[in-house]
Amino acid sequence: MRFDEAYSGKVFIMSRASEQEADAVIYGMPMDWTVSFRPGSRFGPSRIREASIGLEEYSPYLDRHLEEIKYHDAGDLLLPFGNPQKSIDIIEGYMDELLEKGKIPFGLGGEHLVTWPVLKAMYRKYPELAVIHIDAHADLREEYEGETLSHSTPIRKACELIGAEDVYSFGIRSGMREEFQYAEESGMFMARYEVLEPLKKILPELSGRPVYVTIDIDVLDPAYAPGTGTAEAGGISSKELLASIHEMAGSDLNVVGADLVEVAPAYDPTEKTPIAASKFLREMLLGFVK
Repeated sequence: MRFDEAYSGKVFIMSRASEQEADAVIYGMPMDWTVSFRPGSRFGPSRIREASIGLEEYSPYLDRHLEEIKYHDAGDLLLPFGNPQKSIDIIEGYMDELLEKGKIPFGLGGEHLVTWPVLKAMYRKYPELAVIHIDAHADLREEYEGETLSHSTPIRKACELIGAEDVYSFGIRSGMREEFQYAEESGMFMARYEVLEPLKKILPELSGRPVYVTIDIDVLDPAYAPGTGTAEAGGISSKELLASIHEMAGSDLNVVGADLVEVAPAYDPTEKTPIAASKFLREMLLGFVK
């Protein structure tokens, strides 16, 4: 069984009944096996779906309604607890299948390591791939406590796979000195602390290219998103992240996939984090699925 049947009754609002008729597919990656501080992001996908019940289907920002696009919520992948390598293999295999069918994947994490197998499959499909990475953390470590499979390593792995010059990071405000040195020396683009203004400057050079967008919810200040495993003070607002999504949506980017990761609901009794995440996903669907 690839998908956890326990989640079959929880879908994102207005999800189509079948994958076959959909242009885009939402899927959950409930994994937090390698986190370095607080676990719980494996419960993020289901809570984001539940929070979507409170959303309007219409976006006044984009003047689009969810009924205008075809997407299917496939539920959560069934990942073996505590086994990062097998979990990664399952995600990568599923991604190969989705891309073979011509679908645009929208992943819900889960910790940020889940982005790594997706990028491997994406790069096979799109050799000219570029990555837009929006996050509080650099995620450029080679290992954490001796483990190369860690939520602190996916962007370093991406740089080594597709070339650092094709990786663009925004909002970064935390990491080891060596990570910032690597960013400077490798040729990747890194915007510290801010997202929207540096993103506006970069988007024209990515025009027409296949782009994968990965957003870690902890790019937001903890005031806006306390429900995450590694909260980091000094972040951006929900308003700025929405504006950044809209900036990408209004550009000539060819977004071939996206994910939203690191929502850990247990640390946010107000539920503002999954509520915000569900709105970001709505805007990504409406903005990226043309």
